[in-house]
Amino acid sequence: MDSEKVELRPILEADRGDAAAFLHECLNDRVSVADWMRLLSPPWAVEASNSGFQLRAGDRIVGVYAAVYSEREIDGERLRFCNLAAFCVLDDHRAHSFRLLRAILGQQGFEFTDLSPSGNVVALNERMGFERLDSRTTLAVNIPAVGARGVSLSGDPTVLRATLTGADAAIYRDHRDAAAARHLVVVSGDEYAYLVFRKDRRKRIPVFATPLYAGGSRELLQSAWPRVASHLLLRHGLLATLAEERILGFAPRAGRPLVSPRAKMFRSKIVSAASIDYLYSELTLMEW
Repeated sequence: MDSEKVELRPILEADRGDAAAFLHECLNDRVSVADWMRLLSPPWAVEASNSGFQLRAGDRIVGVYAAVYSEREIDGERLRFCNLAAFCVLDDHRAHSFRLLRAILGQQGFEFTDLSPSGNVVALNERMGFERLDSRTTLAVNIPAVGARGVSLSGDPTVLRATLTGADAAIYRDHRDAAAARHLVVVSGDEYAYLVFRKDRRKRIPVFATPLYAGGSRELLQSAWPRVASHLLLRHGLLATLAEERILGFAPRAGRPLVSPRAKMFRSKIVSAASIDYLYSELTLMEW
């Protein structure tokens, strides 16, 4: 295919509907067009000039690389992030795939994450300077547990708003309308622990909890984990947790390490791996 016949363009607001329809039809039809639109229109406030980039042959989309943008405060510095969220190019136009990646990564002033790369994308990212995050994961069974005195758990929005402070409160405000983000607060005395998690599927079975962010006291979260696991089972129907120690700060006891955890990647000269969580991304915006 002659490259002059395939035009590279940013995905602007007027293009989101077409891009969502393309991703539904060509990447994952289990995700509705409306849900793809939520990826392209995140609920948090951010200044972004596009929702990623597209390839067009005439009036027809033949490739999309969707991006999710955010601003985060890391070690007291306000930084802009670009999350590479969904990549799909029709087979007849695969020769132009690299144009999409170069367009996204060519944007100046961003730190980049790719939290669900698949197939050949991992190797392609590594060629472009991405590093793998430590995604070692414990598959921990969620079992019923008796409540500990003086410890309460809640996913009630009223309780969350009244309890969370500082950066955690801002994260909740930004993600309370994110379709895949679920929220839980653990309270003991003057301390709280805040967990953001998603429901994941493995082998088409949607019974796994994946922690995306842990705020507040990680010590409290660890001590209360049997209660948290019980809550995930009884309130959300999640039989097990895909727990990354890097996110939680500990590995649940009732579990075993996964042999091949899924890759997660980032590229930055400023931000360390320890500062990367899974918020402000497709992991909070979409279930699949």
